[in-house]
Amino acid sequence: MHADLSRLTFRPQRRYSAVIAQQGRVQLDADINEQTAIQLHQARTLAADLIGRHGGPRDAAGFKIDYVGGKHDIDTLHINGGRYYVDGILLDATRPAPGVPVPDEDAEEQETAAPPAYWTYWDQPDGFRDPEKPGDRLPSPATTPFVVYLKVWERAVSAAEDPALREVALGAAMPDTAARVKVVWQVLPLSLAALEIEDGNPSKEVVRAAFDKWALKQAATGARLAARSERPDHADEDPCLVKPDARYRGQENQLYRVEVHAGGEAKDATFKWSRENGSVVFPVDELDGTWVQLASLGYDDKLDLDVGDHVELVDTAYASRLEPLPLLRVEELDLPGRRVRLSAEPDQAVGRLPHLNPFLRRWDHHEGPKRKGRTTALKGGAVPVAEGEWLTLEDGVEVYFAKGATYRTGDHWIIPARTATGSVEWPTDAARRPLLQGPAGIVRGFAPLALVKGEGSTVDLRLAFNPLASSVQAADEASLAAEEQARREEQLAEDPSGGRSQTTADAEAAVEGDE
Repeated sequence: MHADLSRLTFRPQRRYSAVIAQQGRVQLDADINEQTAIQLHQARTLAADLIGRHGGPRDAAGFKIDYVGGKHDIDTLHINGGRYYVDGILLDATRPAPGVPVPDEDAEEQETAAPPAYWTYWDQPDGFRDPEKPGDRLPSPATTPFVVYLKVWERAVSAAEDPALREVALGAAMPDTAARVKVVWQVLPLSLAALEIEDGNPSKEVVRAAFDKWALKQAATGARLAARSERPDHADEDPCLVKPDARYRGQENQLYRVEVHAGGEAKDATFKWSRENGSVVFPVDELDGTWVQLASLGYDDKLDLDVGDHVELVDTAYASRLEPLPLLRVEELDLPGRRVRLSAEPDQAVGRLPHLNPFLRRWDHHEGPKRKGRTTALKGGAVPVAEGEWLTLEDGVEVYFAKGATYRTGDHWIIPARTATGSVEWPTDAARRPLLQGPAGIVRGFAPLALVKGEGSTVDLRLAFNPLASSVQAADEASLAAEEQARREEQLAEDPSGGRSQTTADAEAAVEGDE
């Protein structure tokens, strides 16, 4: 999550069930966030255990897919409303109803057209499909059937992207407050060839089995990284700024974020890094060629922009599609005008629509690490991945990519660096060797929705579950009599006298004997 955090402390393997606040202690963002993570983990694990990998309530299952093509200009899907769960995460496809405005006094009363009861493939809230991009268009079922599936993941949203999160009463000069985590769902097509299905008319069972196999490959990642801090050669030049024996030479506590920018094999992959977890952002007011008008240039000299910084132009659509574009370099600052000039004009597909709330995100690398005495050149403004060797970030912080991995855009690792210890916090073995770790995110979930064979010929692949609760059955007379007899026998077993005094019981027994 791109947010201004101190660190992330949730570790499910530690089996903590709650965070306990203590009186007179400092309260940290990490404690509150861990409590939230614990509760989410518990709730989603329970839901997944009961429901399975995916499913919806039988009477309110969402994401029913209808294929609409042929007579229309461009093929589309209707995504019907309702709820569905993927890996325990609740998704809601219900389209919200628009508000009703107060009518104009002089205008004639007009009926407001009812909105559609479904999303479409082209206007789904987090899909941002572009009809002008051939890769975004739906396959033709006349050629071969295709599968429609759900892709689910989460990302952070700050006030730069959603201004409604900002408390205006605090004033424009104050930073924002808490960020949010957003569940992103996207309905996407998938060919039978990608599922390795050769049959042109497969059954539901065949498609589901092939999809599960495909989804496991997509959800898993082979990328692993380790981090450490090593006292750099130039450490003796500033012995008074930090402890002489400190391996981390930074003057402040930091939360480093190493994030994959362009994915693929190691020879093609690149990464970027930030000492502020990628949380330094600047809302964009206007784009004019290479000049960018910003709402603010930052709050202090640690959180501002300088010539030489690399930035990424982001908006809601770009963040949702996870398709990297070249990072741009800040070439010039116009402080009175709150403008910056970039090394190139941003891509025309990003940042041009105000309702998508564009902003610049600052990254802190300026060049690649030194290798064999030479500085590595950047590729598209990002650092090329080099496997099997330690790469220096800054101030003694180093990272190591394991060999033979495939990388995915957005995958990231979080590295806390602390001045008190003069080191980074990273798990090690008994010999204090850094351990290779998989990414902290992005965690992706997948679920099949439908097999599209043509218009009016869509096979539903969703799963449904019934409610656990049911009505209590009324007992008949025979059942009530049996229950009463069982109760009496249980009482007699515990107290043979039936609750009578010993004298009365003896007298009754004597009478019965005389008879």
